Amino acid sequence: MVQKKFKIRKNDTVQVLAGKDKGKRGSVVRILSKKDAVIVSGVNIVKKAMKKRSQQDQGGIVEIEAPLNISNVGIVCNKCGRPVKVGYKVDGDKKVRVCRKCGETL
Repeated sequence: MVQKKFKIRKNDTVQVLAGKDKGKRGSVVRILSKKDAVIVSGVNIVKKAMKKRSQQDQGGIVEIEAPLNISNVGIVCNKCGRPVKVGYKVDGDKKVRVCRKCGETL
């Protein structure tokens, strides 16, 4: 199976563009490429009933971060300070991601 190439990567700062958490920002914790989804820290918090696994483990209702569709988040440029589209530029022998508005490397 061919792995999909996304312009958003782990530890990128992103902003939610649509949904109940629209406008919130956070860093990408994990990318779920099979589902075209990302998990963002502090965003899309849901309550889930967890079973007690061991004696020390706490069961009950816990709050976890649920995945968001990758199309509903936008990468935030450090210079512009807002969500932007990502372009690519060849810098020597490396291909780097750049902001389409200001040209700053991401």
